[in-house]
Amino acid sequence: HFGKSLIRLVLDSFEVVGPHGKHICLVYRPLGMNFTEFQNSLPDEVFPQTLAQRSIQLLLISLAFMHENNTIHTDISSNNILQGIEDDTILSQIEEDEMNRPIARKILSDRAIYYSRPLPVCGGLPVLADLGEARVGAQKHRGDIMPGIYRAPEVILGMDWDCRVDIWSISTMAWDLVEGSHLFFAKRNRILDDDQHLAEMVSLMGPPPPEFIRESENCNRWWDEHGHWRGHTPIPEQSFEMRARRLSGEDRTLFLQFLRRIFRWRPDERPTAEELAYDDFLMQPMTATTLEARGA
Repeated sequence: HFGKSLIRLVLDSFEVVGPHGKHICLVYRPLGMNFTEFQNSLPDEVFPQTLAQRSIQLLLISLAFMHENNTIHTDISSNNILQGIEDDTILSQIEEDEMNRPIARKILSDRAIYYSRPLPVCGGLPVLADLGEARVGAQKHRGDIMPGIYRAPEVILGMDWDCRVDIWSISTMAWDLVEGSHLFFAKRNRILDDDQHLAEMVSLMGPPPPEFIRESENCNRWWDEHGHWRGHTPIPEQSFEMRARRLSGEDRTLFLQFLRRIFRWRPDERPTAEELAYDDFLMQPMTATTLEARGA
C-alpha cells in the first residue's frame, strides 16, 4: 500500500541512561519542517492551491492505509504533517553547516543541550507523523481526543467514535491550508468552549438530525428533541460561502463541495479516506493536466 510510505514509522530504538533512569529513544527517518512552519513561511501564509490539493490527497492515502489496518490517528493537524526529503544532499549540507558554524549549546556537568538548527524547505512528499495518540482496534472508542478546534462533534458530545474523526480533522486542516485561517474559533475569553464550538458548527452545517441527538444524553444540553438550539451562545450568522475568500469560480465550488461531503453530524455519512482521495476537488490538478496533454 503506497500510503504506508507516507507515514513516519519507527526504524529502530535504543536506551539511554540518564539521571532519572532509562529512557527509550526511537529512531525515525529524517524529515523536514512541519506544515505549520512551512505555511508560516509562505506569502500570506496560504498554501498554493495545487500544493494544498496534492498534500491533502496524499494525506488521505496515508490514512486509508491506517484505517484499513484498524488504526486511528486522532491527532491530525498541520503540526503533525512533515515535509519529506527528496534530495539527501540537504542532510549533508546540514552536517557541513554544523561543522563550519556549530549551533549554540549549553554545557552541563552531565550533558550538553543543543539549540535546534532551523530546517530548510524540502520538496519531498508529505509524511504523517506523531502516532503517540493513535488508537488501535476495529471497535468503537470513547474519550477526549483531537486538538481542541479540530474536534469532531461526536467527541465534544462524549459519543462513541471511530476512524471518521480523522476525516473530520482532514477537512478542518484543509481549510487552514487553503484559507490561511482556522474555520472554528471555538473559544470564549481565550478558553476552549464547547458551547461556542457547537454553535459555530450549527451555523455552518445546520441543526443535527434527531437520530444524532438521540445517541447521547449530552445533546439535551444544546438541543431539544426537534434539533432546536438551546445553548447559551447565539448561532453566528455565517456560511461556508461567506467565509471562503481565497478561491473563486469552479475552484471555490469544488472546494466547498469537498468540505460539505465531510462536515456531517453523523460520522457514518462522511466518506472514507479512500473515497475522499478521489474527490473532484483533489483530482482537479490531474484532470487539468490530462486535458492539457490531450489538447497538445
